[in-house]
Amino acid sequence: MEGRGLRVLENDTTLLNKISKSLTKLLLPTKIGFNEMMISMKRSGVLRAYEMYIEVENGDDVSQKDALKTKYEESYILYLESIDKYIMDSIYKKVKNGVASMFEENALTNYYTVVNLKSSEYLEYKYRKQKFLLDLDYESVVATKREKSTGRFQKMYIEKIDGLYKGILKNYSVKLADGVRAKIVNQSDIYNSIFETLEEYIKNILPIKLAKEDNKDYSNILNEYEEYERFSVGKLDEKDLIEKKKILLGLSRAFFTHSLPLVAAEQCYNKLLTDTRDLIVKTKDVLKKDSIYEMLLNLIEEYNVKLLSTKVYWDKPEERETYKKFWDSYNNAKTSKEKEILALRRELYATKEESDKFKDIRKFYKEKLVTHNDMRNIKGLRKILGVYTKMENRK
Repeated sequence: MEGRGLRVLENDTTLLNKISKSLTKLLLPTKIGFNEMMISMKRSGVLRAYEMYIEVENGDDVSQKDALKTKYEESYILYLESIDKYIMDSIYKKVKNGVASMFEENALTNYYTVVNLKSSEYLEYKYRKQKFLLDLDYESVVATKREKSTGRFQKMYIEKIDGLYKGILKNYSVKLADGVRAKIVNQSDIYNSIFETLEEYIKNILPIKLAKEDNKDYSNILNEYEEYERFSVGKLDEKDLIEKKKILLGLSRAFFTHSLPLVAAEQCYNKLLTDTRDLIVKTKDVLKKDSIYEMLLNLIEEYNVKLLSTKVYWDKPEERETYKKFWDSYNNAKTSKEKEILALRRELYATKEESDKFKDIRKFYKEKLVTHNDMRNIKGLRKILGVYTKMENRK
């Protein structure tokens, strides 16, 4: 079934083929109606099994819980198989006979995109296929505009889709860690996949949860979500794209703490910091450069508040001690200028080991510190703008 191609050959040159094609078009509605009825039956079955399992989930009868959980999982498999069969038996035939809608054509294309992952990325295929089938049926349920049916289905849908997104992101986190261990320099594809998956979730799933559940549970992320919405429409420049990714990464700490663990999130933050540094260096317009610099300061603060301040395990104990000194000073800083100076010192420290790679941005940081009277020029030495920061001297 998965081996069928998308290409449809035109072969209607004979009268017999034309008649056959016309008859197929006439019979299609009957076939589609039958498949939709089967999906509806399987959907009702899995919802009953799910609701029965939820009723006893917190009870003490272990054997009953296990039996109902098994029944629920079996019903879920049969339900997904019925949707899969509908795609191949109905949408495929409609596309082949030229009577499919744009939505159905896109659905079939997306289906094959997912199926093509099977040979190379089996784990991602496993999660993505379930997600695709669930999303497809969810859209059909919502289209009925039956509030009771939609609300009942949403409970199971949200629980399942949350688990699938967690699985997808955990898979990316493992790949990212493996790439670092293998010293693979170019991890751009994995970073892009992480941010795209986070955006899928925030764009498509979070609004459902906000509408269905108590907003008090999400009061701590509503401001960030509103910020994301500001960047979700219109044409975005490089700065906007980085800022949107920063927001997505911040939101991920509320929903995917374990599936996108701290070590993976730290790598993602470092990627955004590197991209922002590069953008500052290559931007010539003074106003734009200042705007990007402000974004960098916000990114540094968020990176430290949401991630490094919660980090327990450090590869090098001395790194932890250095960070603690910085964090204590940053928390005790009374003005934004003091925080800015500390952030710049921290950046000079963070880029010290790769000073040649970051020489241009380090030069920019030192110029900023000179303007704040935290670094002085050394006369008689060309191209040296200042001395090392106190943090670097201690190191």
